[in-house]
Amino acid sequence: MEGNNTSAAHQMARLEKLAAASKELPLVMLNINKYRPEVDFPGGESYTAYMESISYSVGEVGGSVLWRSPVRGSVVGDLEGFHEVLAVWYPSHKAFLELPNADGAREMFRYRRTCVEEAHILELPDIS
Repeated sequence: MEGNNTSAAHQMARLEKLAAASKELPLVMLNINKYRPEVDFPGGESYTAYMESISYSVGEVGGSVLWRSPVRGSVVGDLEGFHEVLAVWYPSHKAFLELPNADGAREMFRYRRTCVEEAHILELPDIS
């Protein structure tokens, strides 16, 4: 991952292959974020604007933020210093891949570059 903040080509290719498949299955993207110190997580102005822009843009592709939670600490693995976990639901892989073109996405990704120091995103099946 380039700077631990963007997807590698093979990761995007896998998602594009899934999106092209005939089954439109919902999914959850679990985001593990470490914010830059100047973001002043969780009450800073840029953090709040980032969360609002995520909710708006994800909604534009039919998805929703299921929940957000601060991280208390890492028990196993090297995730010390991460601040928050977000679970974001999408109706399909295609919807997830449409996110960069959604209304408000340019602003959302600008906030992401400004706010997020490092991110890990895990794809999960929708189990609701």
